[in-house]
Amino acid sequence: MTPVKIYIAGPMTGLPEYNLPAFAAAAVELESLGYEVTNPGRHGVIEGFTWQDYVRRGLIELLACDAIALLDGWESSRGAKLEVQVAETLFGYEMVRPIEEWIAMRAVA
Repeated sequence: MTPVKIYIAGPMTGLPEYNLPAFAAAAVELESLGYEVTNPGRHGVIEGFTWQDYVRRGLIELLACDAIALLDGWESSRGAKLEVQVAETLFGYEMVRPIEEWIAMRAVA
């Protein structure tokens, strides 16, 4: 069985350390449950990148995934809301879930 490839989406702008520790922790937890994970925060802060550059890179990575896991606060993130809209369109609503739901699904499996 091919593992579900999940993209992590959540707020970054304006948060301490750009919320990168939350992205990293989510990636470790999802991977430990057998998911294949794409963490857009794994690149860290890239000198010279604009918000648009990060969004462009994230959307390219999202297109290679099957699903999206949402971190707390995603609703307040302009970039995450865009990623969710794309994911709902391409993957379907059932593949767009808070990270807790992805974890719970494997816990009962």
